[in-house]
Amino acid sequence: MLSQDKRNVIAKRIAQELEDGQVVNLGIGVPTLVPTYLNGKTVHLQTENGLLGMGPAPLEEEIDIDLMNAGKEPVTYLKGASFFNSADSFALIRGGHVDVAVLGILQVDIYGEIANWAVPNQPILGVGGAMDLVTGAKKVIAAATLFAKDGTSKLVKELTYKTSGARRIDLFVSDYAVFSFTDEGVKVVEILEDVTIQELSEKVGFTLEYAHDYVPNR
Repeated sequence: MLSQDKRNVIAKRIAQELEDGQVVNLGIGVPTLVPTYLNGKTVHLQTENGLLGMGPAPLEEEIDIDLMNAGKEPVTYLKGASFFNSADSFALIRGGHVDVAVLGILQVDIYGEIANWAVPNQPILGVGGAMDLVTGAKKVIAAATLFAKDGTSKLVKELTYKTSGARRIDLFVSDYAVFSFTDEGVKVVEILEDVTIQELSEKVGFTLEYAHDYVPNR
């Protein structure tokens, strides 16, 4: 199971990418921790089952079984929130009105194409809103640990799982580092763990390079 420390490192770093006034869709898992680290930013959280204006996770005594996000987790709502049906919610996404989507992933290739909805030879629930969010959101951030439970890297040269869409994501925020993606391939934007880029390259299995504007501190 992913440790709480790693989950919070990822969520806190993603929160730094969000700006006042943005409409942000949060996927299940690690992305749901992002609101904890907004530190007063006015961000409008959207869930694709029909709510814009989600609040923080409820206390046990505040749980309303009729108020759930798309991942079937209990949520709260803020003053001024809007409720609408799923069709309108996806029109919001497909119409380009979501500024940032934060998604969990299974894999991301060196050009930023992600797989996040199907594992070979395992039962699946379906792609959900992932394909729409990858296509429709103005900015897409992946949130996940860099390595799977079996030790394999989620950052890969080529996807071996089914793709969630051909569009390149903008950032992959992991517990080890933050990565961006260009036509030339993946770049290291920031290292979050106590490792060198050479050590990180060895761990993922191929050579990594810093983004041109990143000045490493070691």
